[in-house]
Amino acid sequence: MMTPLVLASTSPFRQALLRKLGLPFITAAPESDETPLPGEAAPQLVQRLAIAKAQALAARYPAHWIIGSDQVCVLDGRIAGKPHTAENACQQLALASGKAITFYTGLALIHPASAQQHVLCEPFTVHFRQLSAAEIARYVELEQPLQCAGSFKSEGLGICLFERLEGRDPNSLIGLPLIALNGLLRQAGINPLG
Repeated sequence: MMTPLVLASTSPFRQALLRKLGLPFITAAPESDETPLPGEAAPQLVQRLAIAKAQALAARYPAHWIIGSDQVCVLDGRIAGKPHTAENACQQLALASGKAITFYTGLALIHPASAQQHVLCEPFTVHFRQLSAAEIARYVELEQPLQCAGSFKSEGLGICLFERLEGRDPNSLIGLPLIALNGLLRQAGINPLG
């Protein structure tokens, strides 16, 4: 039996996605500073944070493959974080109405004992339809996307906010791009179909 993977996240959404690959894994909460560096672009930020999350668990799991992931969204050239309040979620969605938001998901796969490290950034763009204030308020009330970058849950009612999606893996919107992760795992000699 293979040593389980370690998912450096306690997100139930990322856990549900990783279960789809059918590989044994455990989860652990990484302690890492998520503050952006001055002038840091979104793709570099999410890759750095994905590595930092995975490395934060390296001492506890030196013989395991550790998966780190981080995500931000960019609207009008600025990084938009999690809304945390219904008011902020409504404001974010109002700003996104009729526009495109690009999500950047950083993904890292490290093996501390062998010093192997794979990292990438997976972009995905969401094109919002024109949303009324009433639709936005109702959506936020129903789904409470307060801990979600972009203020929506694409795996739920959030799909009703979109005109179209653009990217290779819609799982990246939920926080773990499985197509990219499968590629990294295969590079590491772990094949979910093997």
